Amino acid sequence: MVIMLNKKAKILLIILFTVGILIIISSMGIASSPSIVRYSSDWPLSIDPAIGMDVQCVVAYINLFDPLVFLDSKGNAIPHVAKSWDVSSDGFTYTFYLRPGIKFHNGEEITAEDVKFSMDRLLAIGEGCGYIWLGKIQETEVVDKYTVKFVLEETFGPFIKTLYSFYIVNKDLIMANIEKPGMYGDMGDYGKKYVSSNDVGSGPYMIKKYNRAEYLLMEKNPNYFLEISSAPDEFKMIGSTEPVLLQTLMSRRELEMTNRWCADETLESIAKIKGVEIARWPGGTVTYIAMNTKRPPLDDIHVRKALAWAFDYDTAVKLFAGSIQARGPLALDLPGNDPNCFQYHRDLERAKAELKKSKYYGHFDEYPIDCRWNSNIPQEKMAMLIMANASDIGLSVNVTETTWALFSAASSSIETTPQLHSSLHTPYYPEAGSVLQSRYHSITTGTSAQSEWLLDPVLDEMIDDALSTVDENERYSKYKEIVKYIIDLCPTIFVAETPECVAYQAGYMEYPAAKGEPISAYQYENCMRFIKVDNEKREKLLKK
Repeated sequence: MVIMLNKKAKILLIILFTVGILIIISSMGIASSPSIVRYSSDWPLSIDPAIGMDVQCVVAYINLFDPLVFLDSKGNAIPHVAKSWDVSSDGFTYTFYLRPGIKFHNGEEITAEDVKFSMDRLLAIGEGCGYIWLGKIQETEVVDKYTVKFVLEETFGPFIKTLYSFYIVNKDLIMANIEKPGMYGDMGDYGKKYVSSNDVGSGPYMIKKYNRAEYLLMEKNPNYFLEISSAPDEFKMIGSTEPVLLQTLMSRRELEMTNRWCADETLESIAKIKGVEIARWPGGTVTYIAMNTKRPPLDDIHVRKALAWAFDYDTAVKLFAGSIQARGPLALDLPGNDPNCFQYHRDLERAKAELKKSKYYGHFDEYPIDCRWNSNIPQEKMAMLIMANASDIGLSVNVTETTWALFSAASSSIETTPQLHSSLHTPYYPEAGSVLQSRYHSITTGTSAQSEWLLDPVLDEMIDDALSTVDENERYSKYKEIVKYIIDLCPTIFVAETPECVAYQAGYMEYPAAKGEPISAYQYENCMRFIKVDNEKREKLLKK
C-alpha cells in the first residue's frame, strides 16, 4: 500500500528527520569543534615530574598530574588527593588520608602505594624538584589502602606547602615498563624511558598526542574527580617562542596564550590585535645577573661588589614593564622576605674603590668576563647593559647568546658555567625558603637554578636550620638573616622584581590571573581547569 503525503506532512517529516540527525550528531560529540587553549612554550619539554623543574615542565605537570594538596590564592594548603592530614606533636610525622575513587588516566585507582612509590622514585632519581625533600624524608609508609605516612629526618616547617610540587604517578604502569639493567639497581631505569613519552598521571588533562620535538596535545579527563565541565576540551603546548610566529598565530586565533618569555615590545605589538590583552600580576619573580664566585676574577668579592655598584639599576628596571628594583633575592610579597634589606645603586666611585682592593687590580686585561643571556628569555638588553657598565670601570665583558638547554648543560661544572649569566627565578612554593634553598644551597649547584657556585657550608647550615624551624614567625626571622648573609657575599646582582606577563585572547577566554586572581603557586595560573574558552565568541572574532 502506498501512502501519499501532502506538502505540509512532507515538510514536517523533513523537519523531524533533521532534528533527529542533529540529536544523533550532538550525542556523538561532533556538533561543534572542541574548545582549546593553545599556549606557546619553551622547549624541550619533560613530562616526567621526577625530571624537570623548568616553567614549561611545570605547566605540563599541573595539568597531567595531581598533587596531594593544592594551594589557594593566599598560599594556604587545601585538600586535593588527600582529603585531610594529621601532624604529630613532635612535627616529625605527617599522615595523609586519601580520597577513595580517584582514577589514573588508565582507569586504575590512586592508592597509598602510588604515593609512596612516587616519593621513593623522586628521591632516588634526585632530579627536578626532588632536592626539596632530599635529606628531609626518612621514610614513606603505607598505613592502609588510603592512608600514607611521611616520617621526616628532621622537622620541616614548610613541608605541607611544598607538597603541591609533589606529583603522584601510576606505580603499576611504571613498574610494568621498567627497563633493566639501569642505574637504580633492582628498579632498573625506574621507568624513566617509559615516562618520558607516556601518560602516567591522573590530572584534569591526559595526553592525546605528544610530538617530543614540537608540541604536547592534551585532552580533558572525562573521569576527573573534580568538576571541570566548563574547562577547555583540549590544551596544546606549542614549542615555539618566536615573536613573529606568535603574533601571526594570535591574529589568526590559533594561539590563546603567549609564554612568560615574551619581550615587552613583542607583547605590546601582539596586544594591538583586536580582542587580545596583556595580563600582568605579581608572581614572586626576581630577575638577576648571577656571578660565578669560583672563576676569576669574580672569585674576588671586591670585583663582584664593583660590578654591583657599577650596574645601572634605573635603566635596567625600565627594560621590564611594571617592574621595580629588586631588594635582594626575594620578591617583596614573598612570605619571609625582608623589605628593608640593603639595596645597591649605581655609584661608579664606590665601584672603582672596590676594584682597587682586588687582588687582580692592574691585571684585569688578563681576565675577560663571559656574560651569557638565554635567547629563550628576552634579556639581551640587560646583558648589554652590564657590558657597558663594566666598561665604565675598566672591566671587559663579552656578551654571548645561548639557549636554556645549552646553559643548563654548561651549569654542570664550575669551569663551564660563565662568569655572568642573566636569568630569573620564581619560587616553587610561596615562602622565602623555596628561593633561598633552590638558589643558594649547595644541594642545587650544578643546575641552572644556581650558577653562583657558592658552596658555602655556613649558608647551607643557616638554610637547613630555617627550614627545620616549625614556628612560622621564628622561621621568617631566620630567613631575613639569611638574606643579609647572601647580600654581604654579593654573589648576584639583584636587578628587578618583574611581574608575570602574557598576552591572551581576552575576547573569548576567561583567564583568572588577568583578573588578579592567580593561585599562589608556581605556574598554577596555567592549570586549565580554572580557564574558560567561548568558541562562539572566537568565531565572531574570526569573521571580523
